[in-house]
Amino acid sequence: MSKEKPTTKTNSVRVQPLGDRVLLQRSNADEEVKGGIIIPDSAKEKPQEAKVVALGTGKTDKDGKTVAFDVKLGDTVLIGKYAGTEVKVDDIEYILLREEEILAVVG
Repeated sequence: MSKEKPTTKTNSVRVQPLGDRVLLQRSNADEEVKGGIIIPDSAKEKPQEAKVVALGTGKTDKDGKTVAFDVKLGDTVLIGKYAGTEVKVDDIEYILLREEEILAVVG
C-alpha cells in the first residue's frame, strides 16, 4: 500500500505546497471611486489581506520532527506588499510563500 501525501483540492485543480510553504488567495479589494475618477487595475495597490487555501507538509526542525503550522486552512492573514511568489493556476491568481512571511492572522 503506497502512502500518498494529502493534497488540497483548490477550484478543481490539485495544488500542494511543499515544506513550510502556504498557498494564499488575495482578498478582493473593494473598488473605490472618488470624485468620479476610476483607477485602472494596473494602478491599484494589491491588497495585503489573503485567505489560506492550502498548507504544505510542514517545517522540520533540527531533530527531524515536523513543526505544526501557526495558521490553518481558511484563516485570513496579512502579508507584506512584495511577499511570496505570484502563481496563476486556471486563471486564478495565488501567492505561494513561506509561513514565516505571514505577518499576522486577522481574527
